[in-house]
Amino acid sequence: MNPTPSQTVGPFYGYALPFPGGGDIALGGIAVHGYVYDGAGEPVPDALLEFWQADSRGQVRGAPGSLRRDPTSGAVLGRDGVTFTGFGRVATDRDGHWTLRTVEPANGYISVCVFARGLLRHLYTRIYLGRDAFLDSLPPERRQTLVAVEEREGVRRFDIHLQGEKETVFLDFG
Repeated sequence: MNPTPSQTVGPFYGYALPFPGGGDIALGGIAVHGYVYDGAGEPVPDALLEFWQADSRGQVRGAPGSLRRDPTSGAVLGRDGVTFTGFGRVATDRDGHWTLRTVEPANGYISVCVFARGLLRHLYTRIYLGRDAFLDSLPPERRQTLVAVEEREGVRRFDIHLQGEKETVFLDFG
């Protein structure tokens, strides 16, 4: 069976895909936030970011069934607050800003998938919170586009630049 070709996702995916608490992977740890910028350096107000990460012990296993649903309508009410899934989904606000609350992953990075208008294929990148062999293999000027900057204790900033001089390194899992 041939895979279905990718298509521009458009800004309409913000209607059903984000869910309450989508950026709250785990509370009591760190906050990672930033902005998504287009090639002209303008904020992207309708991007959608998905995150996957290991837990603080390095375990990468999602736990299905952590979302609570309204028993009448079936609408997602949010997470159960107990089960660590390692998954988050956040839409950018009108200023292109996003926030994720989680634990620091033992493997040192958080995987990110970017969906945005005009992209025929979603983009993959990583947010590095520590050293890594792959990260160390990149030229210094490119490496810095993958490293979250500590703003203060427990808060890191990571901006995503889709194109241009500050373009974030994107990974090809072809």
